[in-house]
Amino acid sequence: MKDKLEKFNEYREKISFHKHVITQFQWDMQTQTPSKGFADKVEAVTYFSSQAFQLQTSEEYGKLLKSLLKEKEFEELDEAMQITIKREWKEYEENKRVPKEFYEEMVRASAHSQKAWEEAKQKKDYSIFCPHLQKMIDYRKQLMEYTRPDMEVYDAMLDAFEEGMDSETIDRLFGELKAGLVPLLQRIAKKTEPDRSIFRGEFPKHLQQEWSGFLLDYIGYDKEAGVMSESEHPFTMGFGPKDVRVTNHYRKDEAINAMFSIIHEGGHAIFEQGVDEQYEKTALTEINFLGLHESQSRFYENILGRNINFWRPIYIKLGEYFPQFQQISLEDFYREINHVAPGLIRIDSDEVSYSLHIILRYEIEKAIFRNGVEAKDLSKLWNDKMEELLGIRPENDTDGILQDTHWSDGSFGYFPTYALGNIFDGMFLEALTEELGDVDTLLADGRIRDITDWLHEKIHKYGSLRTGKEVVEHVCGKEISAKPILKYFEDKYTKLYDL
Repeated sequence: MKDKLEKFNEYREKISFHKHVITQFQWDMQTQTPSKGFADKVEAVTYFSSQAFQLQTSEEYGKLLKSLLKEKEFEELDEAMQITIKREWKEYEENKRVPKEFYEEMVRASAHSQKAWEEAKQKKDYSIFCPHLQKMIDYRKQLMEYTRPDMEVYDAMLDAFEEGMDSETIDRLFGELKAGLVPLLQRIAKKTEPDRSIFRGEFPKHLQQEWSGFLLDYIGYDKEAGVMSESEHPFTMGFGPKDVRVTNHYRKDEAINAMFSIIHEGGHAIFEQGVDEQYEKTALTEINFLGLHESQSRFYENILGRNINFWRPIYIKLGEYFPQFQQISLEDFYREINHVAPGLIRIDSDEVSYSLHIILRYEIEKAIFRNGVEAKDLSKLWNDKMEELLGIRPENDTDGILQDTHWSDGSFGYFPTYALGNIFDGMFLEALTEELGDVDTLLADGRIRDITDWLHEKIHKYGSLRTGKEVVEHVCGKEISAKPILKYFEDKYTKLYDL
């Protein structure tokens, strides 16, 4: 058993090195690769991805995994190693069914698709991206049919991003959200809109970058275990707990969106940085339960960041970076960051209407994979759904179907995890309040690191030991429900808007 385990760890380390190189290339492609150098990067990613895939699906590795599972000493291994071997075996069985040539084609197509999406978004021309999107739809559907032939295609995609989650459960939870959110939005819509022009102006990018760095440090991001860069769409990319990187996107005429983007990405990164060192070199450092992952980013962004008390200790500091805010009261700033009005852009939307943006994408994904809707018809479908759910219609595809990067690499089934994260957050807030006391007081006293420590202790340090459902049950002692987050919305916005 000992020799086999050592060989297994050596094999996993070799696979890990390949993945590390791939991640490095992907980071570079999305942050700084010049256009003329992009094609070479694509080929490099394709090569290393293929090499890693061959290692993960080799006969030698399969025999090693199978023998480890059968060893009588298997039950004596620690839980992390047992889970690692079981997950590697499951992934091996799935990947073994995928033809090597198909996998290489998909990796190459994905890189070109992401580049086409960037161009299409900048030029407001969906026709540039449309054929690439259809390819990714076809590739992902075929991939699920290879890897999970016993599951319905879209449920397989959902499960790939949030294990144990299916469309029946999501339909129930999203149904609860719609039933609670739509009436609340209608009540808020009757209120008079404040003048928001004071929040526009000139906000130099270098100052926004410095302020983003300050916010990351304030919430508990370890800058010795990560870096911050710039990209078209903000994201977090991890190389392991000791190197978790974030990006942000800046606009010259306003600064608030970048603030909340970096708090969001910081939440993702803090989760990955917080995995206990004892789990290094095991599968538990790879957190693929994305509903749980989104719960952490959105907890920092919304539950904490959009609370007025988050800003009490640092609002004067904000005015030092951007003098415009010295003329704006904290109360007016608070109303602005919680301004509720249906908008076109998901990442700019308020936390009340946000879940409706996710429901839109969820319903479109079901239409693609269950009703056979093709890419050429998706722009109109998107606009129709936007009008149906939010009462507004995009004037161009950059503000519509081109606004998100997710589908460009075939990440179908990912979007629902954002709203699942919101639902988890309502439950985590209740549990945190019961154990630590009033969150308003903690934030007003500048004790946000106490909250980060609680999240570390309850969630982060375990990495992917538990699925999202299991974490909720462990931390909250209850089954997943949308009722706590709806109560949070109702209490907060009834007071804020004097409903």
